[in-house]
Amino acid sequence: MAQLPPVDIFDYIVFGATGDLTMRKLLPALYYRYRDGQIPDQARIIGTARSPLSRADFQARAEKALQNFVKPADLDPDLARRFLALVHYVSLNGAEAGSNWPGLKDLLAEAPADRIRVYYLATAPDLYGRICENLSTQGLVTDQSRVVLEKPIGTDLASADEINDGVGRFFPENHIFRIDHYLGKETVQAVIALRFANPVFERLWSSDAIDYVQITAAETVGVEGRGPYYDKSGAMRDMIQNHLLQVLCLVAMDPPGSLEADSLRNEKLKVLRALRPITPEDVAVSTVRARYGAGEMGGKPVPGYLEDLGENAVSNTETFVAIRAQVDTWRWGNVPFYLRSGKRMAQKSSEIVIQFKTTPWSIFPEKPAANRLVIRIQPDEGVMLTVSTKDPTPTDSVALRQADINIAFEKAFATRYPDAYERLLLDVVRGDPVLFIRRDEVEAAWRWADPILQGWAENKSPLETYPAGSWGPDAARALLAERGHRWHEDMV
Repeated sequence: MAQLPPVDIFDYIVFGATGDLTMRKLLPALYYRYRDGQIPDQARIIGTARSPLSRADFQARAEKALQNFVKPADLDPDLARRFLALVHYVSLNGAEAGSNWPGLKDLLAEAPADRIRVYYLATAPDLYGRICENLSTQGLVTDQSRVVLEKPIGTDLASADEINDGVGRFFPENHIFRIDHYLGKETVQAVIALRFANPVFERLWSSDAIDYVQITAAETVGVEGRGPYYDKSGAMRDMIQNHLLQVLCLVAMDPPGSLEADSLRNEKLKVLRALRPITPEDVAVSTVRARYGAGEMGGKPVPGYLEDLGENAVSNTETFVAIRAQVDTWRWGNVPFYLRSGKRMAQKSSEIVIQFKTTPWSIFPEKPAANRLVIRIQPDEGVMLTVSTKDPTPTDSVALRQADINIAFEKAFATRYPDAYERLLLDVVRGDPVLFIRRDEVEAAWRWADPILQGWAENKSPLETYPAGSWGPDAARALLAERGHRWHEDMV
């Protein structure tokens, strides 16, 4: 990642600061940016939560988070000590008005009134509006204030509109940063460079040459401690409606006029609006939903989803989704986009697979296999192009063999690939919205997702089961096989 200059002095106020997101992602990300000289020593990171902790207590938790989630080779004791000196804490229920705000007000009043303030809402989304209202009532929303909203933005279009309206009453749209950490991943951003900086790809980037596209986000973990949240969400709301649709937009969009935020987001919005609707009646033929049952992970038995939820749990929530989507534009014709996400899968893998068409006729004894471009989002970030070449084994005829042109970014560039939050957190301070979601994108994504969720709620598509440690239910393979297609793991 290109090194960015230091940002202006800021106060970063995190609501829900004792939660897993803050400890696992936000504090380590800010430490790395401090280590690289992008955060000034006068900046402050202010945690707020209902827990009655002292500043020293919260700093101790922050120190433990660094020890757990920063690579040991990157954790310098002196740097960590200086970083922790930036960390403050205020016991506060941000969703309640009244007398519990003086602590935060007094702390913020110690800084100049024109200092940049970032309010990061790492709380339940239904609290966003109330927190913003209280910030406004307490006089804490300044011209230099921004607010960060974690996904999910609602559970459907109606609730998303309610959240956006509630926040929008107190913050202008250009000060609202809807974060999708997938857009902060270097390899996701690299899709733009791969396409538009390399004419050899962009000139083939359409239905003329591409047979189909796969976008996969597979996890090996189960619901872990997120059972109560996840059971109200499921894979569709947790992954497909936001992360994977955003990746689809980058793959499918037309060239933007520039790299300015609205230019890019306008092109993404066109893709979302061009998605062919999947009605409740279509879900049985265009979607697969399933949940994991008991199985094995790493040679050890693991329980199924219902067991992970708890004794006597009853649920109709999916942990796996596969969807055949269509983008109805001139560029994409009838190219299917297969979206897939699941928990307790055989392998942790987030990737984009561009499957090119085969040759219409071959001069070789056997028809060459189609070329395939794989963009690995995580782990082992990189790009691989599968090509056909002559088999060097001596034969009487020209035989072909597939070979991979494989670029691992971390080795190629000899650099650490940063966590997505590192870039995004400071982009908010800079006021750069290019990697954040605009409100009309959220609305367009929900308009497409809502009928699918409705069809599932009406049981128009069965809830399949797959064993933990597998690649999902057989129905997911059948979804591709209907058109003679295969998932990537079945090709290698």
